[in-house]
Amino acid sequence: MSEPAPDVADVEHVRAAATEFLELFYGENPSAGRLEPRLAAVMQEIDLTGTYWHTADELSFGARVAWRNNKRCIGRLYWRSLQVRDLRTVSDAGSVAAHCFEHLRSAHNGGKIRPTISVFAPETPNRPAPRIWNEQLIRYAGYEQPNGRSLGDPRYRAFTTKLIQRGWRPPDRPGAFDVLPLVVETADEGPRMFQLPGDAVQEVPLEHPELTWFAGLGLRWHAVPVISNNRLDIGGVSYPAAPFNGWYMGAEIGARNLGDTDRYDLVPEVADRMGLDTSHEATLWRDQALVEINRAVLHSFNLNGVTVTDHHTESRRFLIHLEKEERAGRDCPADWSWIVPPLSGSLTPVFHRYYTTKTQVPNFFTDPEATCRSLHGGPPAFP
Repeated sequence: MSEPAPDVADVEHVRAAATEFLELFYGENPSAGRLEPRLAAVMQEIDLTGTYWHTADELSFGARVAWRNNKRCIGRLYWRSLQVRDLRTVSDAGSVAAHCFEHLRSAHNGGKIRPTISVFAPETPNRPAPRIWNEQLIRYAGYEQPNGRSLGDPRYRAFTTKLIQRGWRPPDRPGAFDVLPLVVETADEGPRMFQLPGDAVQEVPLEHPELTWFAGLGLRWHAVPVISNNRLDIGGVSYPAAPFNGWYMGAEIGARNLGDTDRYDLVPEVADRMGLDTSHEATLWRDQALVEINRAVLHSFNLNGVTVTDHHTESRRFLIHLEKEERAGRDCPADWSWIVPPLSGSLTPVFHRYYTTKTQVPNFFTDPEATCRSLHGGPPAFP
């Protein structure tokens, strides 16, 4: 039986996107040879199949440039150092999960975090690619309590509830930092859950350099932030499963994950233990407590030999990246609301300027359906 012919409109989009990408690749990689023979071969492949297969060099370049183009990321100075794991022949759920666990081990690298991406099978006109439901490979469960509050991470309360309904068994004594299983969905197998092995989950216990009681709070956070529900788009080819990590900026953990009122909301408790005057906002008790939470995160990661950066250093690094891109004749898109740190924003140099916000490809994209799966546990991509 012959395969169905690809949609003409889709083919034209892929042809245009492939041409743009290959011109970029050959323009920035003169040693790759001549563009014309490769472009002709790719056009023929697209006409026959509706898509095409990137060479290993094209894939690595495309993944790195996707990081370079991502306007929400402040840590792009090191885009060339991205380790690319070519796993495009991997499409079954069990193998995807196993390689994700190996990604965590490899990227941790004994604490010297390596920026890494694992690129699994692409979407094609005849075979859908696997999906990873989780927002990051490591996320903590959120349990609804009888008093209406949450134990753990409230962001993943609905996701946790759905996984329990699907058969996940939380620990006998649920805690604030229970690692959720990884959910991988394929068209053939549907959604499957995989418990993360202990050696793939490296965590940092949090303590404070001066506040001795802080360690008694029992806080911790995982070392490697692997974003896993973004779609990687390279030259008209979509890779829905392409988990990617850099390293943490401390404020991501201290100011957002632990500080946000809809997350762990630790500011009031820390302020109370510090003995701050919380009777009115003008005492700036929230600000004082938030700074100390962030100090604890940076201190603890450094104490445990795990790569982390502070928001002042990372802001200066971003401006170095911006200058390099401008010297190379390239636009450097940035979303001000993401680039400016959530702590002491106006004290950083990235606060005091404007940026182009044009979306460039290759890039990473978060689709609404992927966001829904990562927060609500469904509906499945393949009903």
